[in-house]
Amino acid sequence: MLKNLTFIALTAVAAVGIGYANQSTPDHVVVKVTKVPANDGRQMYVSYCAPCHGLDGRGQGPVAPALKRQPTNLALLSKDNGGKFPASHVVSILQFGSANPAHGTAEMPVWGHRFAEMDATLMPQSDVRMLRISNLSAYLRSLQEK
Repeated sequence: MLKNLTFIALTAVAAVGIGYANQSTPDHVVVKVTKVPANDGRQMYVSYCAPCHGLDGRGQGPVAPALKRQPTNLALLSKDNGGKFPASHVVSILQFGSANPAHGTAEMPVWGHRFAEMDATLMPQSDVRMLRISNLSAYLRSLQEK
């Protein structure tokens, strides 16, 4: 009887160990993107940017630890630009990406084309895409440290 229980226990431990060892860690993190209103910069930020950059924009979002490179501290954009918010640079990055290797990849989606895809049924879609980018940029301005 004791031998049977010992055998069952060892078999269970081995099965659990094999199952645990067989788990693979994902090579990327998937953040579900749901369409939010184009006129709500805050909601767009919370939905599209905060998973990596954090609600306060400081780069400490819940997905940040899974990334190879720390997300940019968006609250310092003005400070790092001589006290002036770099609106055209932010719009450009949202629309086209940048030379930064973290941008335009799965780590930092270029939102311009994603926004266009979201609003593909609206005419003219470029106006809605630019409204999204403009409102998101305006919200980022509001996150700046004084």
